[in-house]
Amino acid sequence: MLDVCDIQIMKPLLAEHGFHFSKAKGQNFLIARWVPERIAEEAGVDATAGVLEIGPGIGPLTQQLALRAGKVCAVELDKRLEPILAATVGEFSNLEIIWDDVLKQNIPQLVAEKFPGLRPMACANLPYYITSPILSALLEAECFQAVTVMVQKEVALRIAAKPGTADYSAFTVFCQYYAQPEILFDVPAHCFLPQPKVTSAVVTLKTYEHCPWDIADKTTFFRTVKASFAMRRKKLLNGLAAGFSELGKEALAEIIAECGFDENVRGETLSIAQFASLSNAIYRRKAK
Repeated sequence: MLDVCDIQIMKPLLAEHGFHFSKAKGQNFLIARWVPERIAEEAGVDATAGVLEIGPGIGPLTQQLALRAGKVCAVELDKRLEPILAATVGEFSNLEIIWDDVLKQNIPQLVAEKFPGLRPMACANLPYYITSPILSALLEAECFQAVTVMVQKEVALRIAAKPGTADYSAFTVFCQYYAQPEILFDVPAHCFLPQPKVTSAVVTLKTYEHCPWDIADKTTFFRTVKASFAMRRKKLLNGLAAGFSELGKEALAEIIAECGFDENVRGETLSIAQFASLSNAIYRRKAK
C-alpha cells in the first residue's frame, strides 16, 4: 500500500500527473499518518460499517477506512485526482468512487443502495469553505449512525457548544437537533500540505435513534432558532418580533411569559428543549 502521507513518495506522483493543489477547492492534504488512522479508529469504523467518505483527496483517510470497513463509497468532485487515487487506493475491492458533487446526490438513496446490511456512517476531511453545507446535508439525510468530520477548530467548538457560551449559535442548535457531538482531538496545521493558517479538529456526531425533542413543527422550530440568534445579546423578544412580525410584539411577549422565561431572556441562553417549547407555543398561536 502506497504511503500517501509521505511527501517524498507523493510529490513525484502528483508531479507525474501534473496535479496542483486548488485553493478554490480548499485542498489541504494530510501528511501525518496518525491523523487518518485515528479518525478511522475513533469513528468506530469496523467490518460492520458502510462508510460514505466526502472528498477523499489523495486518499489518506480512504486507505484507513477501506482497511477497516465492510464497504467505503467515496464521493470526489475533482476528476484530476482519478489517476492519483487509482495509484493510492486502487487495490481495495471494498471501495467505490463516485465522481460527482455530494450536494447533488440523493444521500439517503445512495446510502440505501451502497450499504445494504451495514451500519451507515459518514467520514470526511471537509474543505473549510464548504463545511456547513456538507455537514448540513449529511445530518439532514438522517440515515447515518454517526458523522465524523475534520473541520476548522472554531467550527468544531461551535458544533459542540453549550447554551449561553460565546460559541453557541444557530448552527450549534441545528447540529445538536440531529446528533450528540463530541470533539475527539485537534489536528495542528503542520499535519497538512499546504499548511492552513488555522488548527483543525475532528468531531464526531452520534445521531439519535429516536428524536429526543418534542417539536410540533420543524419549520417553525428552525425559524424560531434563526430569529432568536439574529440579534445576539439583545432580548429574545426583539429577535422574535423581527422573525415573526405577523404575530406582533405583544403576542410574542405573552408567549415568552407562557413558556416561563424571564422577559429579559436572551435567545443564545436557551437549550434545544427550551427552543422546542417556545416554537411549539408560537406554532399554536399561529394556528389560531
